[in-house]
Amino acid sequence: MTKIKSIRTRVWNWKGPTVPPTGNFCTNASDALYERGDAMTSFRFHQWLTCEVETEDGTVGIGNAALAPTVVKKAIDDWYAPLVIGHDPFDYAYLWEKMYRRTHAWGRKGIGMTAISAIDIAIWDLMGKLSGKPVFKLLGGRTKDKIPVYYSKLYAGPIEVMQAEAEEAMKNGYQAFKSRFGYGPKDGMAGMRENLKRVEAVREVIGYDKDLMLEAYMGWNLDYTRRMLPKLEKFEPRWLEEPVIAEDVHGYAELNKGPIPISGGEHEFGLIGCADLLRKGAVSVLQYDTNRVGGITAAQKINAVAEAFQIPVIPHAGQMHNYHLTMANVNCPISEYFPVFDVEVGNELFYYIFKGDPDAVDGYLQLDDDLPGLGIEITNEHMHNFEIIE
Repeated sequence: MTKIKSIRTRVWNWKGPTVPPTGNFCTNASDALYERGDAMTSFRFHQWLTCEVETEDGTVGIGNAALAPTVVKKAIDDWYAPLVIGHDPFDYAYLWEKMYRRTHAWGRKGIGMTAISAIDIAIWDLMGKLSGKPVFKLLGGRTKDKIPVYYSKLYAGPIEVMQAEAEEAMKNGYQAFKSRFGYGPKDGMAGMRENLKRVEAVREVIGYDKDLMLEAYMGWNLDYTRRMLPKLEKFEPRWLEEPVIAEDVHGYAELNKGPIPISGGEHEFGLIGCADLLRKGAVSVLQYDTNRVGGITAAQKINAVAEAFQIPVIPHAGQMHNYHLTMANVNCPISEYFPVFDVEVGNELFYYIFKGDPDAVDGYLQLDDDLPGLGIEITNEHMHNFEIIE
């Protein structure tokens, strides 16, 4: 039996070229403020954290986190790492509870749960490598021949640009697409019309035989969404994602009674938080992110609860930690997929920090039965574009 001997955290601060922000790019929670400028600033992920858990025999498991990486790094280094060093990584359930309960007064949501997530993901990668099996095999094995994915980009912009992007994506065999709204309550009726024009324009390209998901990213409120839903119904969206801020569970539940399924949970933390969304009928699709919700250990528990409610789970943001859970769970029907792209919002950074993430082919991606762990490695190929904080 080999034990955990060290945990190394690094913050990867992107200094390379970025796609400049455009107006009405994507609604978000900051839109309610009176300040003008780039409201998406705090929702871009141009930093990332890697967490490497090493055992006495030299095996290294890799975890990661995208929320507030410098603060999460401090939490791991000072608080969480000492709780797991010296332990058997296969005691993952005990280690998770130890991290959760020893920091319960301040760590059960937000930064604390993100830190737990990073370590837990690394422990599962480690267990896969030590046992010689991919993580999805440890979680129950293959439930799909391959994973269908939906194209997740189509940020709001000029209509002709959005249509050109959708036309290009159509060539790659995707059966589902997600588009973002650029206008919200502050933009009034004129903004509503701009939103509707873009939904109609995307439908013109992809037709009605493919799924279209729509996202407001917490930039609307209950009143505005109620007014928008009847106008959107004719476009047959598969879901409307995060229409209101994360804490407004009542708002989610009220909206979810309507004709369009409501999705959310990307900004929820932990088993109990996600179970609350399910109990209250707040979402028709649950979208936790494994590197926020408590890692793979917590995510697998949430999957079981969601299945009992017959609510599908489609984790946020793609990425390998989410793909393995999707492969191993019947109740996870598809995956979100961000194409390789110049750094814009920041989800693209995964491709610049890690190698091994599978490319979507004809609208599907595949995981290797013989590749142990998560199947990713940290790459130095783009190191010149990063400032590394040790």
